[in-house]
Amino acid sequence: MDKLLNVISFDQQLLAYLALDIAIAIILLGTMRFISGISAKVNTTEELAKHDNFAFGFSLAGSILALGIVLTGAITGEAASSLTDEAIGMLAYGVFGLILIKIGRLIHDKLALNKLDKTSLIKEQNLSVGIVDAAGAIATAIVIRAVLLWVDGLDINTFIAIASGFIISQAMLVIVTRIRERTFAKNNQGKCLQNAFIEGQQALAIRYSGQLISTALAVTAASHFFDYSPATLVETLVGWLIFAIVMTFLVSILTTIAKRIVLWGINLVEEVDEQQNIGVASIEMATSIAIALILTALMA
Repeated sequence: MDKLLNVISFDQQLLAYLALDIAIAIILLGTMRFISGISAKVNTTEELAKHDNFAFGFSLAGSILALGIVLTGAITGEAASSLTDEAIGMLAYGVFGLILIKIGRLIHDKLALNKLDKTSLIKEQNLSVGIVDAAGAIATAIVIRAVLLWVDGLDINTFIAIASGFIISQAMLVIVTRIRERTFAKNNQGKCLQNAFIEGQQALAIRYSGQLISTALAVTAASHFFDYSPATLVETLVGWLIFAIVMTFLVSILTTIAKRIVLWGINLVEEVDEQQNIGVASIEMATSIAIALILTALMA
């Protein structure tokens, strides 16, 4: 009987922690909508329901999914010593993650996709730019989540590690973007990939989204090889960066091979770059993410 009472008591405590975490998560997800509206200088209700702006919908959906991914890194499954500590930890990680997602989008706009005005194009209902924007947010969130699970505790070193991992991920996304731009220009007589997004080529946006997300997954693989230690944080982060670069190129090579097999007999340049074949581009995206997921699982 005593054991049964202990189990019931434990379940009640667990339910209290779960209810608290879910409540905070829902509040943060709702907050993301209004922050997105403020940053885009639009009324989200009018943009979504009155103007039927699918591009803004994709962008906002990416933000909400990204924050949800980050929050899964804050919820480790281990309850804190008190409900107050649990609330502080959840809010701290959640708010910090939300800020990093927004900063990541700004970096992606200013450095990676520096030739297009994302905010204006999304207002103009450019679906391609909305898809790319969502993918950038999701890719950033995947790395932030990995770092949240990698670090231990809640102190200044924790936030330094999270911010450093964030910087590494953004650097890799910029590098991959530049490589993809050169590849696109080589295959299309010097044309600019960013101009293609501006022109609304959705197939290219879908392919590029897969490349961003697969890169983020490749970067997270480093968390399985380096132990978190505040005393050796700098050396560990340098190792993480080197490993991330190696993994990114490995994923790229394996993805290229896999695409040739999965899409055997199909001219990808002709179908995606020239004919804007969304179906083929979606298969490319799925293949990129699948290879990254498989390789990351093997590394784990």
